[in-house]
Amino acid sequence: MSQGNGAPAEDGGEDQLNRAIQELRGVLNDGDAGAARAPSGAVAANANIIMNIPVEVQIVLGSAEMSVSELMGLQKGSTVALNRRVGEAVDVMVNGRRIARGEITVLENDPSRFGLRLTEIITSGPA
Repeated sequence: MSQGNGAPAEDGGEDQLNRAIQELRGVLNDGDAGAARAPSGAVAANANIIMNIPVEVQIVLGSAEMSVSELMGLQKGSTVALNRRVGEAVDVMVNGRRIARGEITVLENDPSRFGLRLTEIITSGPA
């Protein structure tokens, strides 16, 4: 796995993230039951550790495949056709994994900026 800067992730980084996600799901799903198993301070401390893990979030509008010669021929003003159509859902990726889909929208409070309205949260069962 690589980070956004192209450097390889630290050894065990993905395992650490997976464990953190599972622990977070447990804390969120158990609610009061989780507090009964562990002192509330321990649950809060574990949640704080998880909440401080940095993740890379990407909104993927689409992709394109082209030859090296086509790539080298791109210049200012060139258009690259993506594999998605206008209005299709875009993917929300966290550390290279798709976690949600959504639609691009213009922010109401700042029409010069785009935002994303989530339309689907992708859940996966226990690994």
